Amino acid sequence: MLVFTHPACLAHDPGPDHPERPERLQAVLQALHHSGLELAWREAPPARRGDLRRVHEAALIDQVLAAVEAGTVVSLDDDTRLSPGSAQAALHAAGAGVAAVDALMAGEDAVAFCAVRPPGHHASADTAMGFCLLNNIAVAAAHARDQHGLERIAIVDFDVHHGNGTQAIFRDEPKVAYLSSHQSDLYPLTGRGHERGAGNLYNVLLPPGAGSFQFRNAWADELLPALDAFAPQLLLVSAGFDAHMADPLADLMLDADDFAWLTAELRTIARRHAGGRVGSMLEGGYQPEALAESVVAHLRALG
Repeated sequence: MLVFTHPACLAHDPGPDHPERPERLQAVLQALHHSGLELAWREAPPARRGDLRRVHEAALIDQVLAAVEAGTVVSLDDDTRLSPGSAQAALHAAGAGVAAVDALMAGEDAVAFCAVRPPGHHASADTAMGFCLLNNIAVAAAHARDQHGLERIAIVDFDVHHGNGTQAIFRDEPKVAYLSSHQSDLYPLTGRGHERGAGNLYNVLLPPGAGSFQFRNAWADELLPALDAFAPQLLLVSAGFDAHMADPLADLMLDADDFAWLTAELRTIARRHAGGRVGSMLEGGYQPEALAESVVAHLRALG
């Protein structure tokens, strides 16, 4: 299993009061190094501007990559901030997804995980939001479509928050299916069941307090059959673990076993249609111990 990461991803520092802190990724990396899993570590390259332009407007790219004076933090909105290290962190986070797709398509491995931050799935074509600067998973999917000629790319998102940016970017793109479960009445208040795009969007809302039973049924009854019918040539995962019961930012009651269950189901579908190819990208998860435990469970099930 390939793991893409870069030290620059630890240098994005939105402040000690912010949930999306470097300690999140530090906990994940430490847990993976002590997991006993057979991991091939790769340094994530920076994304090129052309990679980003497939899904983002030039003005947003310029805003994210603008120099920030040392010792300062620039707020883009109430949740989303730039620090002096943010530009390089965002470039390497997006570049990890591009490199993972290339490695998977070259047959170097069937599975790749991108241990990066900041997360990406809220970033739209023209707006950074929800802790997200660039949409890492969207950059990866567009690269797979345009550079590898894939006709059916699936993005599965089990973060507790709906990936509104990813959905908006691919809303009218039938080559990319987006499938998400997320908590209802929670930021960003998108991802309703009637939002179908070009017939390529599948959203299931889970009520606050929902646990394993509701989560697994939503995927087993609705989302996994839709994914199987789409028959993806490549499966990409927005792997957010903030639906864990210990997470401070939401109200679902999942644990690491639930993420492992879904991951195993996704791997089965990937073997059936995509030569087993799965590229997973870290998204949310704001309780470091629960996040680290969940990531290890996710990777064990991918192996």
